[in-house]
Amino acid sequence: MTERKNERRGLGRGLSALMAEVGADTSFADGSVAQDDPAERLGVRSVPIEQLRANPNQPRRHFDADRMAELVESIREKGIIQPLIVRPYDGQEAHFEIVAGERRWRAAQAARLHEIPVIVKEFSDSEVLEIAIVENIQRADLSPIEEAQGYKALMDRFGHTQERISEALGKSRSYIANLLRLLTLPEEVREMLASGALSVGHARALITAPDPVALARKVIQGGLSVRQTEALARKVHTPRQKTESHGSGGKDSDTRVLEEDLSANLGMSVVIDHRTGGEGHVTIRYKTLEQLDQLCQLLSQVR
Repeated sequence: MTERKNERRGLGRGLSALMAEVGADTSFADGSVAQDDPAERLGVRSVPIEQLRANPNQPRRHFDADRMAELVESIREKGIIQPLIVRPYDGQEAHFEIVAGERRWRAAQAARLHEIPVIVKEFSDSEVLEIAIVENIQRADLSPIEEAQGYKALMDRFGHTQERISEALGKSRSYIANLLRLLTLPEEVREMLASGALSVGHARALITAPDPVALARKVIQGGLSVRQTEALARKVHTPRQKTESHGSGGKDSDTRVLEEDLSANLGMSVVIDHRTGGEGHVTIRYKTLEQLDQLCQLLSQVR
């Protein structure tokens, strides 16, 4: 038992099994499973719908009404194709907590199903939370901020690196790094992004701006494109950069690329002042004490 607890799971361990990827041609419209069905070998069983409960620590609270209505109609017509993943709770064999599939459970209730197909597995509280975060990240209707918060939760709560998340979820490392950078924006700008008033391209252009909020308002009021926003951000930045570089007249493309890479990796604004003689300095701008603590931990690991 001790060995099992100390064993470090890899993110995405058996995700296909955890998410119960049953063939699309399998029907559970009547809540039954044929004995020769491959789903039977996965341990699928039918349980009364009232014996299930939602995970109280489910990180996702909002369920899109239109998408839910579509799912309800689909379940009425075809039944539940993909079983829910559940675990026993309160020591009662006949009662289960949903690990993955809360939307299907809610839709099944609306469709007035009496029984629902599930796969029962044993999970710790930590595993349940991790699976819930991963499942939410893989949903198509997340806002960029919600997705970034999911990646950050996997890193902060479970110690996963960007590389590990990238491999497990099939996302490029740069994609994850760029989304994480969005969390450095002020709350007002993040709300604009979450509501759709700004696109991810707009938001990325604002990350290193001296006043992202004021610039974001200009972008929305003027209906500026991403290219126009990038140009405006550069224009606002130029006087400051010239002063910091002691009249160097701006920065070369290599320095700018390096700044962007470092900013993406750290999730903080990085400014490089490289002088002709080969010397210079690097400025890292943090916005919270949490970011400062994170930076100190990273620097202390470099020996």
